[in-house]
Parts: sequence; C-alpha cells; structure tokens
Amino acid sequence: MSKTTDIRIVRVDTNTEEYAYRTPMKFGGRVVTDVTLRNVVIEVETRGGRRAQGFGSMPVGNVWAWPSQTLPPDKTLQAMVLFGSHFQAWLGEYKGIGHPLEITEEWSSAYDYVARSVEEHLHLSERMPRLAQLVAASPFEAALHDAYGRVLEQNSYNVLGKEFANADLSHYLSAEFRGEYLDQYTHREPTPRMPLYHLVGALDPLTDADLKERLNDGLPETLPEWIMFNGLTHLKIKLNGDDLRWDVERVLAIHAVTAETQRKRACERWFYSADFNVRCQNVEYVLEFMLRIKERAPEAFDRLQYIEQPTHRDLRAHPENRMHRAAEIKPVVIDESLVDFQSLLLSREMGYSGVALKTCKGHSEALLMAAAAQKYKLFLCVQDLTCPGYSFLHSASLAARIPGVAAIEGNARQYCPVANRGWEDRYPSMFRITDGTVGTGVLNGRGLGFEPLAWL
Repeated sequence: MSKTTDIRIVRVDTNTEEYAYRTPMKFGGRVVTDVTLRNVVIEVETRGGRRAQGFGSMPVGNVWAWPSQTLPPDKTLQAMVLFGSHFQAWLGEYKGIGHPLEITEEWSSAYDYVARSVEEHLHLSERMPRLAQLVAASPFEAALHDAYGRVLEQNSYNVLGKEFANADLSHYLSAEFRGEYLDQYTHREPTPRMPLYHLVGALDPLTDADLKERLNDGLPETLPEWIMFNGLTHLKIKLNGDDLRWDVERVLAIHAVTAETQRKRACERWFYSADFNVRCQNVEYVLEFMLRIKERAPEAFDRLQYIEQPTHRDLRAHPENRMHRAAEIKPVVIDESLVDFQSLLLSREMGYSGVALKTCKGHSEALLMAAAAQKYKLFLCVQDLTCPGYSFLHSASLAARIPGVAAIEGNARQYCPVANRGWEDRYPSMFRITDGTVGTGVLNGRGLGFEPLAWL
C-alpha cells in the first residue's frame, strides 16, 4: 500500500557541537563533564513533489548508552560520533519511500551494519551495543518525523493515523494491536503544563556545607536554592546501587533538606524518584532500600513515585533479577534494557511495572513503546539524556502528547545551561521555570511542534 503523503529523503546534512558542563554529573559510578550534540537536517519530498526540511538534535550520550568496561569513554564517544557520519553516508544510498514509521523500521535493520563498519574502522575490541546504536541514530529519526509534519503542514503527532500510516500497529508490535494506530495512543493537542523532574546527582551539593567554593554564576548551587528558584515539586535522586548505607543516607539527607524547604514555601505536595543506574546486584537490595527508607522516614517513602531499572541491563543474561516483589510496593520502570518491543515483553515477564520513554532511543520507538505501555496499563514517565535546547523540547513534546505520563525530566538547565542560550527567549515557558512545571502547551506548531534556532 502507498499514499500520496509518503515521503522519500532528498538530502541529509549533519554536524556536531560541543559544550562543557557547568558542574560535573555523576551517575552509574561515572562522571560526565561535557556533551557532544549531533544535529541533523533532512529534506524530504512527497509522492506529489512537495518538499520540506526537518531538524533533529540529540546528545551523543556514550557514557549512558555504552558504559564499556574495556573501552575508554573518549573511544566510545568517537565511535558513536562516527556512527552518525557513516549512517549519513548510508542514507545517501537509501531509496525507501513511505511513512516515517516504515522508513525508520527499515533504517533500524541497517544499524548493525553501520555499527560493524565503525568497529572495523576504529579497530574496536567490542561490539557497539544496540542502545548506543539507537542513541546515535535518534537525531536522524527526529529530523525525519519533523520533516514529515512540516511537508504536510501539520504537527507530527497528528499524522500518525490510518489516513497517513500504511500499516497498523500489529505490523510493528503484535496481533493484539490489529486495526489500531498511534493516533489512538496520542493526544491531538499537547498537555498544557507538566511537572518537571529535577536531578539530584551523586556529586550535587545539598547545602552550603557541601560547597567547597561558589560558582557565583547567577544560578542556584544548593538543593534549597534550586527548589526556591524553580518552585520544584519533583526530584530524581541518583544513587550508587552498590552501597546500601550511602544510598539510604543520601535519600534521608535529601528528604530532610527538601521537607524543610518545601514547608518554608508552604508546599505540601512533592515527589521523589530513585535511579540506581542498573548497579544493584539483585531485587533484595531494592527491597531492603525501600524497607529502611520506610522505617526511618515514612514521609520520604510515601513520596517515592517510582524506581528506575535497578539491576543489570542484560535481562536475558540475568533471569534471576525479577522485580515482582519490588513492583508490588512501588512502580519499577524499565529503562536501559528497553530497546525494542521484545525487550518490553521480557521486562513485563520479569516483573517490571512501568516504562521510561526516551526520545534518544528514536522517535518511532518512543511512540510504539508508549502505545504498548498504555495497552498493558504500565506506569509511564519520560526522561531525557541531559538534553539541551531543541532536544529538550523534543523530549517534552513527546511527554505532552502521551496520555498518562506522570512527569518529564529536564536537567540541562542545571548542568549545561550554556547550550540553552537563545532557546529561553524563544520558549520561556519551557526554560524559565517558576512553579515546578514546564509550559508544554506552546509545543503545538508544525513538525515536532517547535522551530529550530537555525538550520544547518
């Protein structure tokens, strides 16, 4: 089947930008001090000859997507950046035509081929993980979906139904989705406002006593200052996962500081999430963690909204890491292991009760996993990859279009505000936070819903 709205790729341009972090971020036992952004412009043409350009941008998150035990971070970064260049070359020969869901499905079958070319070129001693491939390719997917909306002069979330797609969701997921399309699982208008999750990294100072010296750059530097500055109500806590005492004490310290600050501002409703970055050995660690928090600070436990994937990201290699007991207490969301529909099904079998959506894994994948999560009545949240500027708006636009999303994460304003320059003026409700929420109602334009500051 084909439609007059089907598109083909005419041209692909790409470049990278580098920014230093304002302060270091520690997660998963690793410290990040800078970011490389991959920017992509894709020009498309419909069967009827209409043309338009779309834009995509995403951090090359090698430390998160490829935490190698044998390759240094600079080598995995080099490989993921090179993946983008090799994929651009592969697209130069690509002749596919169709809806973006179909095109990106064809793309995904080539990711292994592109990764192998990178591994051979750099003489790497290990294979590029699937997650790293998805992250490296994600700005291309974003640009394609953005271009599709723009060439049809519509919002990209409103061109996902039967009128536009050539196949229903059973083609991408399973037979239980027969006759269904993504328009059944997305809003026609963005949610006007959404709570913002603020990151409390393992190195982040909680009080003045934790500061060696102040940056004095005009931004908050302690947790109470951030809470007051942004009116925060949602805090995401980075934990070690291999030091139970430290993890418990860290949460209790954060709660003590937060509770005092929130009561000063007469705020009674706030939440936490806990992120172990897959470093827990087993579910018993998580159960003991929750038990100790509940015993020592019942209020902190009650405010714990969900737990991110706590154990090893290779689910099949660790079938013993079942989350059923933990998920009976709090939602446990799959994150690093979620790379396709089969991994979502496996995570459900292993007791996971929620899904963390990330645009850095690809826009099509995020939409499809959102549909599956809703079908299976799973807890939903949207997180970013310390995404600044355009990439944060992309993540937020996804969150605002998916029913049931609890909140969104956006921490570039903490760690890499320099990359947000220019964006604050164009979209102040998204970057100048005063009441703990972001004004996602503005993300209702053509394409992914917003305009880039500049084209390549």
